[in-house]
Amino acid sequence: MQYQGRSKRSKTGARLRPQSKKKKSKTGRSPTETTVGEQRFRTVDARGDNEKVRALSTNVANVATDDGAVRATIEDVVENGANPNYARRNIITKGAIIETDAGRARVTSRPGQDGQVNAVLVE
Repeated sequence: MQYQGRSKRSKTGARLRPQSKKKKSKTGRSPTETTVGEQRFRTVDARGDNEKVRALSTNVANVATDDGAVRATIEDVVENGANPNYARRNIITKGAIIETDAGRARVTSRPGQDGQVNAVLVE
């Protein structure tokens, strides 16, 4: 985990005195890169008494169509605007274009944050 609080230096390089001690809520984690494959999840402690479910890999998506939502099987990641290498490595992020058995769809959820893939059809 990496501490992500205020920098110890100002923009000009002057030393900033600490406002408070380090807190656990100020730490960050490396991103969860959700891949296409057999469903695997991990629960992570979140702030307060909450938990986040992270999708490590998944092969189903909730695809919104004109007549409701369909549970579709993910076949491939066609395009990913976040990083061109993600499409090659079949990593799903928000905004990725995925090929499903219902057709091509754009991901609207954040699978590494909420553990499910929601998408809308792209015509």
